Amino acid sequence: MSLQTIHFSEAPCFTMIEGVEARPLFGEGAMLNLVTFAPGATVPLHSHPHEQLGIVLKGMQALVVDGVAHELHELDGYVLPGHVEHSAYCGPEGATVLDIFTPVREDYRERFTAGG
Repeated sequence: MSLQTIHFSEAPCFTMIEGVEARPLFGEGAMLNLVTFAPGATVPLHSHPHEQLGIVLKGMQALVVDGVAHELHELDGYVLPGHVEHSAYCGPEGATVLDIFTPVREDYRERFTAGG
């Protein structure tokens, strides 16, 4: 694989769920995912085998693990091991979050490639 570059503001996106859009960048063994949450958007309880690291770039995102909401604000980061059930919500101003997954989320690649 050769060098890849991207300007995320111009990158195509896919809708993860209503109110949540993702702009991915795929590598061989990991991926970045710039996620934009509309005001008040939520992500339902789920889990995945991928390790997930992230940083809140703008707004507030709360990760809910074991029923406990962990509110993360600008420049707060997190590490979420694989297989941990979690949900998320954001505040009234929305949020922008950069997620990193390892290994690559092939389900995201398929949705991105399919255009939605």
